[in-house]
Amino acid sequence: MKIESRLAQIGSISEPVTGAVSFPVYQATAFRHPKLGQSTGFDYSRTKNPTRTILEQAIAELESGDAGFACSSGMAALQTIFALFSQGDHLLVSLDLYGGTYRLLEKIMSRFGVTATYVDTDDLDALEANRLPSTKAVLIETPTNPLMMITDIEKVAAWAKTHGLLTIVDNTLLTPFLQRPIELGADVIIHSATKYLGGHNDVLAGLIVTKGKELSEQMAFLHNSIGAVLGPQDSWLLMRGMKTLALRMERHEYNATKISEFLLGHPMVAEVFYPALPDHPGYGVQNRQSSGNTGIFSFKMKDARTIEPILRHIQLIAFAESLGGVESLMTYPAVQTHADIPEEIRRKVGVDDRLLRFSVGIEHVDDLIADLTQAFDAAKAELE
Repeated sequence: MKIESRLAQIGSISEPVTGAVSFPVYQATAFRHPKLGQSTGFDYSRTKNPTRTILEQAIAELESGDAGFACSSGMAALQTIFALFSQGDHLLVSLDLYGGTYRLLEKIMSRFGVTATYVDTDDLDALEANRLPSTKAVLIETPTNPLMMITDIEKVAAWAKTHGLLTIVDNTLLTPFLQRPIELGADVIIHSATKYLGGHNDVLAGLIVTKGKELSEQMAFLHNSIGAVLGPQDSWLLMRGMKTLALRMERHEYNATKISEFLLGHPMVAEVFYPALPDHPGYGVQNRQSSGNTGIFSFKMKDARTIEPILRHIQLIAFAESLGGVESLMTYPAVQTHADIPEEIRRKVGVDDRLLRFSVGIEHVDDLIADLTQAFDAAKAELE
């Protein structure tokens, strides 16, 4: 069955008693035991909840994994994954990285003796040069946030396996509709499901998918023990969002491609970072390992002084954090999503005071371009 059909049918044939097409929200935290020593399969909602189970089964199947785990946020999912590691363990992590991941590693995990080195994960020589005897895993964002750097997952996963390392891939920006890292050799997938999977800026959630019996059992233990699980109402909202994922991602990609091409030719714009553009350095790898492109990209203005008036004058596009929803959002990474990364590191990577990140929604592309045009014109007029 094609992925579009599997998405649309999430939970629709899973309620045999009533035949409900929309799987019910089981708000219960406790479940009766038929008798001593027997269970319905559900005992306590932190461990297992019927609504959450349908969601977890769906994401595992969509990502070609063995088990899925729904968490209360993307960061909760990441913390649960990091609990696989112990004092003295070392991770290799994508150089261009979401600021929240950097904050968790540097300000929290470091206190427990887990360290990280940030490298270009597409460069095997750099990975090898920074690999330590204590290295346990490679954490990859591809595309990265916000500079859209691409890593060849299959290449890195093969290298990691030769050294007994886990390959963890953040698949938030592409989703299983466009990219399935486990099929390319990854061991663990993480999603900030708040973003494209939910898709409507109305639910906070994180998802984990694992491959392999032992790893899945470890993750199940950590998921239950840490307890940052997703509630049943949010699980239902997330499933509802996922049903339209295919349609939304197609529109996101169409709009983002058109707008990135528009910005590429705009005299006020210096650079556009989007893997759908043929001159992007990761264009070939992206086309090989995925079936399309995400709806988010970044661009640099020629003059940093235009940033504030542009953000003040956009109207249809909202100046807001987050990404992946049906509404278009503009973000200023240097002071929002990546503020926790030290300035010298941000600037070295390219996240400077001229960079804007654009999460393109599903509005009509002409209206979005018109909004950008008037905001750019207003910014230019203020500076003249």
